[in-house]
Amino acid sequence: MIRKFVILFALCIASVPALAAEVAGVKLDDKMSVGGQELVLNGAGIRTKAFFKVYVGSLYVPAKATSAAAVYAKAPRRVQLNMLRDVGSDQMMEALADGVKQGNSAAEVAAVKAQTEQLASVMKTIGPLKEGNVLTFDFVGDATKVGFNGAEKGSIPGDAFNKALMNAWLGDNPVQSDLKKAMLGG
Repeated sequence: MIRKFVILFALCIASVPALAAEVAGVKLDDKMSVGGQELVLNGAGIRTKAFFKVYVGSLYVPAKATSAAAVYAKAPRRVQLNMLRDVGSDQMMEALADGVKQGNSAAEVAAVKAQTEQLASVMKTIGPLKEGNVLTFDFVGDATKVGFNGAEKGSIPGDAFNKALMNAWLGDNPVQSDLKKAMLGG
């Protein structure tokens, strides 16, 4: 009798689909399609500023990766920001620009200045971000496509820009070390 129960229990457990990850109350898809390719959730964590939770940052890639170099080796990829609080568009753009400056050398920052200004223009069209909004940065076909709540808002060309932007979260000097570790599956 116990043996039958254990087998039945095991079959029930095996038939339950894998649950999506949840971080700070935000449910994240285990998989998604970007640029016609299936990506998997590599990792996710919480971005804090002072003692405020700002967003859940998640990374989607074609195959699990534990280093920035492995992430940059394959495209497409996505960084997704699920907002946990309201943030003005100027504040968000300043934070993104500061992250690019912090995560890259002065020469790398200078090399993507025009693209960073394009990003600022896109962020202005989006306007203030509200709690629950989703901001995405997809690298597909040599361009970073900025999305807001599922709609594409702009496209910024160049692998160098995408890497500079991604370095804000994944580089040697990221905006938050524990967020980098979480996004890289640590």
